Amino acid sequence: MKQSLSLTAAALCLAAATPFTHAAGLLERAEQAIESTVSPSAADVAKEREQVRKEVRDSLARLYQIAPGARKAVEQSAGYAVFSTFGVKVLVAGGTSGKGLALDQRTRHETFMRMVQVQGGLGFGINQNRLIFVFATPEALNNFINQGWEFGAQANVSAMAKGEGGMFTGAAAISPGVYLYQITENGLSATLTVAGTKFFKETP
Repeated sequence: MKQSLSLTAAALCLAAATPFTHAAGLLERAEQAIESTVSPSAADVAKEREQVRKEVRDSLARLYQIAPGARKAVEQSAGYAVFSTFGVKVLVAGGTSGKGLALDQRTRHETFMRMVQVQGGLGFGINQNRLIFVFATPEALNNFINQGWEFGAQANVSAMAKGEGGMFTGAAAISPGVYLYQITENGLSATLTVAGTKFFKETP
């Protein structure tokens, strides 16, 4: 994980002189940097995946604490995906990478995934977020897993979705049957900062 973050940061810093109108190209380079890491051993993979599972459990527990109605939304869904993210911003170069997994509630099958985000504009800082997708239908879940998901450069949306019994309160409806919660250090975010973010299946 540390190696992936280092390579992602290096790719971003090298691209710092490029205008962020080319964010799509930077996003692709960051993704390639992650995928080009040396293959870990089976033991390392098993350890890393167990850590991802732990972070998923922690993220869901945190969500249920902040928004109790979300438990029903998750439990009654076709599936969900949870990501823990870590981002660094230095001057005009900034990016976030993360890992997570998608779970099919019917089969209990786990699909391990990754995400990468490129950020434009001036700034300094470190941010850590938890992103929780909830899929109302099997089709929405399968599309997310097999086709991935990419938010455009302006994809900052307000979390205004509501559902029966308030179970989607605090989530953003980002597509038919797809809801997204973002948890920051300050709690559940009212605005999702997902611009320039890509989610994709981890290469075996």
